Amino acid sequence: MTEQKIASINVNNDEHLDYQVVIIGAGLSGMYQIKRLADLGVRATVLDTNADLGGTWYNNRYPGARFDSESYTYGYSFSREVLDEWHWAEKFSPQAHTLSYLNFVADKFDLRQHMQFGCRVDAMVFDEDADHWAIRLEDGREITTRFVITAMGTLSTPSLPKFEGMASFKGASFHAANWPHEPPDLTGKRVAVIGAGATAIQIIPEVAKVVDQLTVFQRRPNWAAPLNNEPISESEMAAIRERYDEIFATCARSPGGFEHEFDSRSFYDVSPEQRRELWDRLYDEPGFGIWLENFPEIFTDEKANAEISDYIADRIRRRVNDPELAERLIPKDHGFGVQRLPLETGYFETYNRSNVELVNATETPIARITPTGLQTSDRSFEFDVMVYATGFDSFTGAFDQINIQGVGGERLREKWADGPITYLGVMIGGFPNLLMVMGPQTAAANFPRSAEQSVDWVTPFLEYMWTHGYQRFDVEEAAEAAWFEHVKQMYEGALLRKAKSFFTGYNSNIEGHEYGKIRYNIYNGGVPRYAMMLSEVADNNYEGIQFR
Repeated sequence: MTEQKIASINVNNDEHLDYQVVIIGAGLSGMYQIKRLADLGVRATVLDTNADLGGTWYNNRYPGARFDSESYTYGYSFSREVLDEWHWAEKFSPQAHTLSYLNFVADKFDLRQHMQFGCRVDAMVFDEDADHWAIRLEDGREITTRFVITAMGTLSTPSLPKFEGMASFKGASFHAANWPHEPPDLTGKRVAVIGAGATAIQIIPEVAKVVDQLTVFQRRPNWAAPLNNEPISESEMAAIRERYDEIFATCARSPGGFEHEFDSRSFYDVSPEQRRELWDRLYDEPGFGIWLENFPEIFTDEKANAEISDYIADRIRRRVNDPELAERLIPKDHGFGVQRLPLETGYFETYNRSNVELVNATETPIARITPTGLQTSDRSFEFDVMVYATGFDSFTGAFDQINIQGVGGERLREKWADGPITYLGVMIGGFPNLLMVMGPQTAAANFPRSAEQSVDWVTPFLEYMWTHGYQRFDVEEAAEAAWFEHVKQMYEGALLRKAKSFFTGYNSNIEGHEYGKIRYNIYNGGVPRYAMMLSEVADNNYEGIQFR
């Protein structure tokens, strides 16, 4: 948590290039990366498509948007000054407050001077003779740089369905991630929410409070558990500041990077009554405890997972008045916790309202969008507003939007056609001088904890290159292949491999992302093991990487 020290490094041999380093993305990861490079005196810039910084927290402004990490585990840990000055207002911070936090950090360290907004990257081509990248922007500009660092976010590319007639709808319609920055007045409106995943679970309770009629089109239900959010008082915040070292130490040793650690007992060493006692307590506590303070067997053992699934199903039944409706909200195609768990506030109770209707979009699928609403296989609906809460082209979607060409003109989207292949989740064979912060196959965890981990590996790596006078790095083919096999092994025995999850690349809106065709998007070995492997590579003079 110490301040990064400003260092002086000799990189003047890149003066003929526009920049020594270009970072793509001005969200949480990109902000910390530019902070580290600026402290080193590196000539670097950040390019971002948006009009301002913040990434996810700049774009996602839908009602109910907030993160599900405890606020004090979500913020940056690198600055004691920031930790002492910032007061998190709620245990789980809403979008506007989180964006304010990121602006506070950017202003404190004067980061905007290193950022360019409204810059959509169209293409990146590696010049093999000169060992640098040429970046072409959508506005026609070209930028040259020795290194590119992507910090584009894992869920930054919205995924829309392909219904017939979508352009014909005369009302307002948008993907949830593109909720208008000038919020539409939904009072008294007829609103459709298409989708029932994590985003919809946040939107639905808020929208239901103000609209005349809310209709939710659900193909498959998702497990969800209570967020149990609450304000943070001045005295509570003071106590949190006193134990920040302890908080971040816990995050570093927990598999998910949260302030939650698995129960040390075996599932089968305690009685069913003791298991229920634990679950009753965790279900009513804030945050991911019911998921990440549980028995580890729920992630690998069918019997253990069935028992916790039955428990959560019973809790849902207690919250929904109509027994038949409750059953429609309980997943039958996957067990509890094998996909990333959405946390909710009053989500299940929302379906007790008279102005909310749940439509089974599997039994009666949406056939087309009409000028006044939509048509299912058995019924017509009329709406004033339609919200597509249909997820993201996760992990690789942002890369696919850019024409990235490496050695021999190989295109990254072709290399990754069947899923990402990386080295350490940080580099890609055949694409020299390209680094990823929070790219595919990094540890799936509390995002800022993993982002800092990535940046704190990438930055010393670049220092190593500059210290030794290297201009280019390449990934050894054998090292990349070995890493990919290890990533695959971390899926073995895990129930998540059977789930329709963005961890496995499932997205019915995207060709090639069908169920049953696993894309190994994450490193499923946990934060501590991933940190150990990164350290081992660095300690062994960056084994698996060729320099020149």
